[in-house]
Amino acid sequence: MKKKDVKKISSNMEDYLEVIALLKHKRGIVKVTDISQMMRVKKPSVTGALNMLSRYNLVVHEPYGYVELTLEGAKIARETQKRHNLLTKFLGEVLKIDLRIAEQDACKIEHSISTQTFEKLTKFIKFVETCPEGTRPQWLKSFDQYYETGCRFNCKTHIVKSKK
Repeated sequence: MKKKDVKKISSNMEDYLEVIALLKHKRGIVKVTDISQMMRVKKPSVTGALNMLSRYNLVVHEPYGYVELTLEGAKIARETQKRHNLLTKFLGEVLKIDLRIAEQDACKIEHSISTQTFEKLTKFIKFVETCPEGTRPQWLKSFDQYYETGCRFNCKTHIVKSKK
């Protein structure tokens, strides 16, 4: 069977890579059964996904054997997990979305977020975290109040005139 070049794999395949990396980190070894249980899918579905990932040279798997990520598979898994963690942090800590919902939404968004948006969001979170005002800057607290009440409190309106 000929190996395929990795261009853009599906979000479902990225999820498999992410789960394999997580299981490898937690348990040291990864089996089809482990992936099946964690993803709540049947073993034949896992086997089909592993065959596809193997064709793209992202995993190494022999029938009834352990599953290993290749260097490229591990790289994609790390990048996907990095996007997931950042999005969960933004949704959960900055926007104060319930953590369960933040996790679910992050899992959906992580596969489609552009590099530009990811980089800007990374900078934004760093900006918020390093704010000298403390753990939650006043302007963000003002947004929390606005979200809860629909009213702005102690917020100056700035009118920006466009240059022609």
